[in-house]
Amino acid sequence: MQPYLIMASINELSNLNPLKQELKETNTKVIVVDEGNQGIRSRNEIVLDGLERSYYGPREREDWFKSRFGLGYKRYLEVIPERAHAETSFGFLVAYEEGAEFIVELDDDVFINSLMLGHKENLFGEGGKTVHSKSRWYNTLDSISLTSQNRFFPRGHPYSPEARTEDYAWDGSGGSCVLNMGHWIGNPDFDALTILYHGGMDGRCAIRGECLINEKVVVGKGTYFAVCSMNTSFVTKVIPAFYQLYMNAMGVDRFDDIWSGIFLKRVADHLGDRVCLGKPVGTHEKRPRSVFKDLKSEMDGMALNESVWRFVDGELSGSSYADSYLSLADLLEKGASTLNETYQKFLNCQVGMMRRWVEIVDSI
Repeated sequence: MQPYLIMASINELSNLNPLKQELKETNTKVIVVDEGNQGIRSRNEIVLDGLERSYYGPREREDWFKSRFGLGYKRYLEVIPERAHAETSFGFLVAYEEGAEFIVELDDDVFINSLMLGHKENLFGEGGKTVHSKSRWYNTLDSISLTSQNRFFPRGHPYSPEARTEDYAWDGSGGSCVLNMGHWIGNPDFDALTILYHGGMDGRCAIRGECLINEKVVVGKGTYFAVCSMNTSFVTKVIPAFYQLYMNAMGVDRFDDIWSGIFLKRVADHLGDRVCLGKPVGTHEKRPRSVFKDLKSEMDGMALNESVWRFVDGELSGSSYADSYLSLADLLEKGASTLNETYQKFLNCQVGMMRRWVEIVDSI
């Protein structure tokens, strides 16, 4: 068994240069989910020289599904969205099939000098402290020292006032976890509305993260947090319940990691497993981008985000990640029926893909 690093990127993976020695020493396999651009791949071959690696663009992904599902492959290929960050889901399937020890996701604009060891320690170590919140939400930016004294919230944290109340209770218990969200300094993961309000016309604002405060925070049962996939690890057994959702659809994007994290947290709570956040910490050097384009992509998702976590907060059945995830999909479908036709259609699309995802994983 070996750890896997999943990179979904259309860029040169220059942020892996400082990590090459660690990736070699930990025998990490790199899976690059891209769009098949041969020029970019040639440059990445130089970056990844000496490492075990595989590339999966549209053609390779189609071949993978054909080899496993034959003439009916298109039904399952459709689960992987095109030209969306959620293409990382395909890398999870490869890692699951090949029996990875654990999986790390890293965005190509996060620079870090040590990655795999910090994630392994938080996933499998017994340390840490546990936070419980009466508001049902933990603000992940409370684990980061910011350049501003004001309190900020990350992309995906609900705007509902009761979800933004700081009413934490801590205990000294830690323990091994099924998911660890590593942190980052530099550009925080703000939503476009926050960035725009603070003058970030190019998708970045002056507020910066300075340092990590807590190396391992275990998020207690019944408490949610906004999982960002920029620097995240998880154990292989959770993959049946960690589909990254069908984004870049119906005008909605950028909530694949948020909602998949909420869903996994709910299932992990149900099954008695823990999730955490903390180290390793990298530096997020966000590329310039249109804040208005991001805002347009996020607005419907922000509205749905106030309800989605409540829909799946009900009673689950199932004793495995797959069965519990299917039970959660039923809750989401029931909740969607209370919304307007447009939102109902979007969430029902997610439910259908979630169920199909479990079929794919079950077939491996």
